[in-house]
Amino acid sequence: MRVDIFFKKKAENKKITVLTCYDYTSARILSRSEIDCLLVGDSVAMTMHGCKDTVAATLQMMQFHVQAVSRGAENKFIIADLPFLSYRKSKKSNIEAVQILMQAGAQAIKLEGASGNLKLITHLVESGIPIMGHLGLTPQFVHQFGGYKVQGKTLETAAQIKQDALALQEAGCFSVVLECIPQLLAKEITEMLSIPTIGIGAGPDTDGQVLVWQDFLGLNSELTPKFVKHFLNGEALFQTAIQDFIQAVNNKEFPEHEHCY
Repeated sequence: MRVDIFFKKKAENKKITVLTCYDYTSARILSRSEIDCLLVGDSVAMTMHGCKDTVAATLQMMQFHVQAVSRGAENKFIIADLPFLSYRKSKKSNIEAVQILMQAGAQAIKLEGASGNLKLITHLVESGIPIMGHLGLTPQFVHQFGGYKVQGKTLETAAQIKQDALALQEAGCFSVVLECIPQLLAKEITEMLSIPTIGIGAGPDTDGQVLVWQDFLGLNSELTPKFVKHFLNGEALFQTAIQDFIQAVNNKEFPEHEHCY
């Protein structure tokens, strides 16, 4: 998967598939699949470190996980999130943050919002960095939104998201994530843009879909946003396997002769 394939798929009306990934083992599994690309999202702060939101993600944390994923999935297109405030400092600091993630193994960078970011995006694109935008429910703004709420429900906010989407396209983004916005709005934006849209909680009409790895596998039964579908009941399978191990050890059925030296 390369940036040009995003445009090719949109032109051919073929869907783009994206899953988040944060570690080497998961990356190895995904490297053997037909998934289009992997997103090392700042959601890693919540899924892998137990933080309450993505604001806790640091540049060092993102670098560590990008390195792990890139080692496990050398054949996949890897997008990395710029974490909270890492791209809202000086131009020098912003570019250094991007350089760290690209040199860690990312082939593209994602950042949230349009306002205040457009000049940076243009500069990065002109410097050879593929940039993915992110609009709608942008988790780094969760405190400003007052929680995880659907965005673009009013005419005014919907118009602003449309305007921001056009601005991101004009700045040079190769695609944009649309998160937790009404289905009709996502459809309108997708038809309006020449760059692909990747939806999460934005309905079926976007050019592609992204899910968090742990949500996709059903590894967190306590977290059930409306837009999430568990494609596997992973938590239950894990619990069954753990109980089987405990029982095998207690019954002296493991290890057996074949497991001994």
